[in-house]
Amino acid sequence: MRTHRQERSGAARNSDSSRRRTGEPIERLYGRNAVLESLIAGRRRFVRLLVAESATAGQRLADIESLATSHGAPIERVTRSVLDTLVKGHSQGVALEAYSYPYVSDYDLHALAQARSVVLALDGLVDPQNVGSLLRTAEATGVSLVVIPTDRAAQVTPAVVNASSGAVEHLNIATVTNLARWLGRARDSGYWVVGMAGDESADPLFDTRMTPPIVLVVGSEGGGMRRLVREQCDLLVSLPMMGRVTSLNASVAGSIGLYEIRRDTDDSLNE
Repeated sequence: MRTHRQERSGAARNSDSSRRRTGEPIERLYGRNAVLESLIAGRRRFVRLLVAESATAGQRLADIESLATSHGAPIERVTRSVLDTLVKGHSQGVALEAYSYPYVSDYDLHALAQARSVVLALDGLVDPQNVGSLLRTAEATGVSLVVIPTDRAAQVTPAVVNASSGAVEHLNIATVTNLARWLGRARDSGYWVVGMAGDESADPLFDTRMTPPIVLVVGSEGGGMRRLVREQCDLLVSLPMMGRVTSLNASVAGSIGLYEIRRDTDDSLNE
Protein backbone atom coordinates (compact mmCIF):
# COMPACT_ATOMS: atom_id res chain seq x y z
CA MET A 1 0.00 0.00 0.00
CA ARG A 2 1.30 3.48 -0.89
CA THR A 3 1.52 5.97 1.94
CA HIS A 4 0.13 9.50 1.72
CA ARG A 5 3.68 10.82 1.53
CA GLN A 6 4.55 8.47 -1.32
CA GLU A 7 1.44 9.58 -3.18
CA ARG A 8 2.55 13.18 -2.92
CA SER A 9 6.00 12.33 -4.27
CA GLY A 10 4.47 10.38 -7.11
CA ALA A 11 2.14 13.28 -7.93
CA ALA A 12 5.12 15.58 -8.15
CA ARG A 13 6.86 13.27 -10.61
CA ASN A 14 3.73 12.84 -12.72
CA SER A 15 3.14 16.58 -12.78
CA ASP A 16 6.75 17.13 -13.90
CA SER A 17 6.32 14.66 -16.75
CA SER A 18 3.12 16.25 -18.02
CA ARG A 19 4.76 19.67 -18.10
CA ARG A 20 7.82 18.40 -19.93
CA ARG A 21 5.56 17.00 -22.63
CA THR A 22 4.21 20.47 -23.40
CA GLY A 23 7.68 21.53 -24.55
CA GLU A 24 7.53 24.80 -22.59
CA PRO A 25 10.63 25.43 -20.45
CA ILE A 26 9.98 25.48 -16.72
CA GLU A 27 12.49 26.48 -14.07
CA ARG A 28 12.54 25.96 -10.32
CA LEU A 29 13.44 29.12 -8.46
CA TYR A 30 14.68 28.50 -4.94
CA GLY A 31 15.52 30.43 -1.81
CA ARG A 32 12.97 32.52 0.06
CA ASN A 33 14.23 35.92 -1.12
CA ALA A 34 14.42 34.83 -4.76
CA VAL A 35 10.98 33.23 -4.70
CA LEU A 36 9.38 36.17 -2.89
CA GLU A 37 10.82 38.79 -5.25
CA SER A 38 9.76 36.81 -8.30
CA LEU A 39 6.20 36.67 -7.00
CA ILE A 40 6.25 40.37 -6.13
CA ALA A 41 7.54 41.29 -9.60
CA GLY A 42 4.90 39.06 -11.19
CA ARG A 43 6.62 39.04 -14.59
CA ARG A 44 6.68 35.28 -15.06
CA ARG A 45 3.92 32.73 -15.37
CA PHE A 46 3.91 30.55 -12.27
CA VAL A 47 3.11 26.85 -12.18
CA ARG A 48 3.20 25.78 -8.53
CA LEU A 49 4.89 26.46 -5.22
CA LEU A 50 6.63 23.59 -3.47
CA VAL A 51 7.02 23.90 0.29
CA ALA A 52 8.90 21.43 2.46
CA GLU A 53 6.78 19.97 5.23
CA SER A 54 9.61 20.76 7.65
CA ALA A 55 10.00 24.39 6.49
CA THR A 56 10.19 26.87 9.35
CA ALA A 57 7.10 29.03 9.44
CA GLY A 58 7.39 32.80 9.48
CA GLN A 59 6.14 36.01 7.90
CA ARG A 60 8.26 35.61 4.77
CA LEU A 61 6.92 32.12 4.08
CA ALA A 62 3.39 33.35 4.77
CA ASP A 63 3.91 36.18 2.26
CA ILE A 64 5.24 33.73 -0.32
CA GLU A 65 2.25 31.43 0.06
CA SER A 66 -0.20 34.34 -0.07
CA LEU A 67 1.35 35.73 -3.27
CA ALA A 68 1.51 32.31 -4.88
CA THR A 69 -2.20 31.88 -4.22
CA SER A 70 -2.97 35.33 -5.65
CA HIS A 71 -1.07 34.37 -8.84
CA GLY A 72 -3.07 31.15 -9.13
CA ALA A 73 -0.12 28.87 -8.36
CA PRO A 74 -1.16 25.87 -6.26
CA ILE A 75 0.83 25.10 -3.12
CA GLU A 76 2.10 21.56 -2.66
CA ARG A 77 3.65 20.22 0.56
CA VAL A 78 6.46 17.77 -0.08
CA THR A 79 9.10 16.07 2.00
CA ARG A 80 12.47 17.74 2.33
CA SER A 81 14.08 14.84 0.47
CA VAL A 82 11.74 15.33 -2.51
CA LEU A 83 12.50 19.06 -2.56
CA ASP A 84 16.24 18.44 -2.34
CA THR A 85 15.96 16.07 -5.29
CA LEU A 86 14.13 18.64 -7.40
CA VAL A 87 16.27 21.68 -6.52
CA LYS A 88 20.00 22.00 -7.16
CA GLY A 89 20.74 24.57 -4.48
CA HIS A 90 19.92 25.65 -0.92
CA SER A 91 16.15 25.98 -1.13
CA GLN A 92 15.38 27.21 2.41
CA GLY A 93 12.35 24.97 2.19
CA VAL A 94 10.69 26.52 -0.87
CA ALA A 95 10.84 26.21 -4.64
CA LEU A 96 8.74 28.02 -7.21
CA GLU A 97 8.11 26.42 -10.58
CA ALA A 98 7.81 29.11 -13.23
CA TYR A 99 8.31 29.66 -16.91
CA SER A 100 11.69 30.96 -18.03
CA TYR A 101 12.95 34.48 -17.40
CA PRO A 102 11.27 37.16 -19.58
CA TYR A 103 14.12 38.90 -21.39
CA VAL A 104 13.22 42.23 -23.01
CA SER A 105 13.58 43.03 -26.70
CA ASP A 106 11.36 46.05 -27.34
CA TYR A 107 13.52 48.73 -25.69
CA ASP A 108 14.37 51.99 -27.48
CA LEU A 109 18.05 52.95 -27.14
CA HIS A 110 17.45 56.52 -28.32
CA ALA A 111 14.69 57.04 -25.76
CA LEU A 112 16.78 55.51 -22.98
CA ALA A 113 19.72 57.75 -23.85
CA GLN A 114 17.50 60.84 -23.88
CA ALA A 115 16.25 59.81 -20.44
CA ARG A 116 19.91 59.82 -19.27
CA SER A 117 19.78 56.21 -18.18
CA VAL A 118 22.53 53.84 -17.06
CA VAL A 119 23.01 50.54 -18.87
CA LEU A 120 25.16 47.67 -17.64
CA ALA A 121 26.80 45.39 -20.23
CA LEU A 122 28.39 42.11 -19.14
CA ASP A 123 31.08 40.77 -21.45
CA GLY A 124 31.52 37.07 -20.86
CA LEU A 125 30.82 36.71 -17.13
CA VAL A 126 30.11 33.03 -16.54
CA ASP A 127 30.00 32.56 -12.78
CA PRO A 128 26.38 32.67 -11.52
CA GLN A 129 27.42 34.06 -8.15
CA ASN A 130 29.32 36.94 -9.77
CA VAL A 131 26.53 37.69 -12.21
CA GLY A 132 23.83 37.51 -9.54
CA SER A 133 25.74 39.73 -7.13
CA LEU A 134 26.40 42.36 -9.80
CA LEU A 135 22.79 42.31 -10.98
CA ARG A 136 21.68 42.87 -7.41
CA THR A 137 23.78 46.05 -7.35
CA ALA A 138 22.42 47.02 -10.77
CA GLU A 139 18.88 46.90 -9.42
CA ALA A 140 19.86 48.80 -6.27
CA THR A 141 21.52 51.62 -8.26
CA GLY A 142 18.64 52.07 -10.69
CA VAL A 143 20.16 50.57 -13.84
CA SER A 144 17.60 50.81 -16.65
CA LEU A 145 18.85 47.96 -18.83
CA VAL A 146 21.30 45.07 -18.59
CA VAL A 147 22.79 43.52 -21.72
CA ILE A 148 24.24 40.00 -21.77
CA PRO A 149 25.75 38.13 -24.75
CA THR A 150 23.90 34.99 -25.78
CA ASP A 151 27.11 32.94 -25.98
CA ARG A 152 29.87 32.29 -23.46
CA ALA A 153 28.08 34.11 -20.68
CA ALA A 154 25.84 33.16 -17.79
CA GLN A 155 22.17 33.67 -18.52
CA VAL A 156 19.45 34.31 -15.94
CA THR A 157 19.19 30.88 -14.35
CA PRO A 158 17.67 29.96 -10.98
CA ALA A 159 21.23 30.08 -9.54
CA VAL A 160 21.63 33.67 -10.76
CA VAL A 161 18.21 34.63 -9.40
CA ASN A 162 19.15 33.16 -6.03
CA ALA A 163 22.57 34.89 -5.99
CA SER A 164 20.85 38.21 -6.67
CA SER A 165 18.33 37.58 -3.86
CA GLY A 166 15.64 37.92 -6.51
CA ALA A 167 16.73 41.38 -7.71
CA VAL A 168 16.96 40.20 -11.32
CA GLU A 169 13.19 39.71 -11.34
CA HIS A 170 12.82 43.51 -11.25
CA LEU A 171 15.42 44.27 -13.95
CA ASN A 172 15.09 44.68 -17.70
CA ILE A 173 17.66 42.30 -19.20
CA ALA A 174 18.31 41.83 -22.90
CA THR A 175 20.47 39.28 -24.68
CA VAL A 176 22.48 40.17 -27.80
CA THR A 177 24.40 37.99 -30.24
CA ASN A 178 27.20 40.52 -30.84
CA LEU A 179 27.99 42.79 -27.91
CA ALA A 180 30.61 44.88 -29.75
CA ARG A 181 28.15 45.68 -32.52
CA TRP A 182 25.44 46.48 -29.97
CA LEU A 183 27.80 48.90 -28.19
CA GLY A 184 28.33 50.66 -31.53
CA ARG A 185 24.57 51.15 -31.81
CA ALA A 186 24.47 52.43 -28.24
CA ARG A 187 27.14 55.02 -29.05
CA ASP A 188 25.21 56.09 -32.13
CA SER A 189 22.15 56.51 -29.91
CA GLY A 190 23.95 58.96 -27.64
CA TYR A 191 25.54 56.75 -25.00
CA TRP A 192 29.02 57.15 -23.59
CA VAL A 193 30.57 53.66 -23.31
CA VAL A 194 32.88 53.15 -20.33
CA GLY A 195 34.78 49.92 -19.81
CA MET A 196 36.14 48.62 -16.50
CA ALA A 197 39.78 47.62 -17.09
CA GLY A 198 42.71 46.71 -14.92
CA ASP A 199 45.67 47.93 -16.96
CA GLU A 200 47.82 51.06 -16.82
CA SER A 201 46.23 52.57 -19.95
CA ALA A 202 42.95 53.06 -18.09
CA ASP A 203 42.08 56.29 -16.28
CA PRO A 204 41.64 56.17 -12.50
CA LEU A 205 37.94 55.62 -11.77
CA PHE A 206 37.74 58.14 -8.94
CA ASP A 207 39.36 60.88 -11.04
CA THR A 208 36.84 60.44 -13.86
CA ARG A 209 33.49 62.21 -14.07
CA MET A 210 30.86 59.77 -15.28
CA THR A 211 27.31 60.99 -15.78
CA PRO A 212 24.55 59.31 -17.84
CA PRO A 213 23.71 58.35 -20.44
CA ILE A 214 26.37 55.69 -19.83
CA VAL A 215 26.90 52.07 -20.72
CA LEU A 216 29.24 50.52 -18.14
CA VAL A 217 30.98 47.43 -19.53
CA VAL A 218 32.30 44.79 -17.12
CA GLY A 219 34.53 42.07 -18.56
CA SER A 220 34.87 38.41 -17.66
CA GLU A 221 36.34 37.13 -14.42
CA GLY A 222 39.63 36.06 -16.00
CA GLY A 223 40.31 37.75 -19.32
CA GLY A 224 38.40 40.99 -18.92
CA MET A 225 36.77 42.57 -21.97
CA ARG A 226 37.32 41.03 -25.38
CA ARG A 227 39.31 43.09 -27.87
CA LEU A 228 36.40 44.12 -30.10
CA VAL A 229 34.30 45.08 -27.09
CA ARG A 230 37.17 47.07 -25.65
CA GLU A 231 37.60 48.95 -28.92
CA GLN A 232 34.01 50.17 -28.69
CA CYS A 233 34.66 51.89 -25.36
CA ASP A 234 35.00 55.67 -25.33
CA LEU A 235 36.90 55.45 -22.07
CA LEU A 236 38.58 52.81 -19.90
CA VAL A 237 38.63 53.19 -16.13
CA SER A 238 40.42 51.24 -13.42
CA LEU A 239 40.26 50.94 -9.66
CA PRO A 240 43.27 51.79 -7.50
CA MET A 241 44.92 48.66 -6.09
CA MET A 242 46.98 49.49 -3.02
CA GLY A 243 47.49 45.98 -1.68
CA ARG A 244 49.28 42.93 -3.01
CA VAL A 245 46.44 41.61 -5.14
CA THR A 246 46.28 43.02 -8.65
CA SER A 247 42.56 42.77 -9.38
CA LEU A 248 39.12 42.55 -7.82
CA ASN A 249 36.26 40.15 -8.36
CA ALA A 250 34.26 41.25 -11.42
CA SER A 251 31.08 41.75 -9.41
CA VAL A 252 32.91 43.88 -6.83
CA ALA A 253 34.63 46.05 -9.46
CA GLY A 254 31.40 46.47 -11.42
CA SER A 255 29.47 47.35 -8.28
CA ILE A 256 31.97 50.05 -7.35
CA GLY A 257 31.72 51.42 -10.89
CA LEU A 258 27.93 51.56 -10.72
CA TYR A 259 27.93 53.38 -7.40
CA GLU A 260 30.54 55.84 -8.66
CA ILE A 261 28.24 56.65 -11.60
CA ARG A 262 25.41 57.11 -9.11
CA ARG A 263 27.54 59.46 -7.00
CA ASP A 264 28.66 61.52 -10.00
CA THR A 265 25.06 61.75 -11.18
CA ASP A 266 23.86 62.99 -7.79
CA ASP A 267 26.70 65.53 -7.62
CA SER A 268 25.82 66.89 -11.06
CA LEU A 269 22.19 67.34 -10.04
CA ASN A 270 23.22 69.29 -6.95
CA GLU A 271 25.49 71.70 -8.82
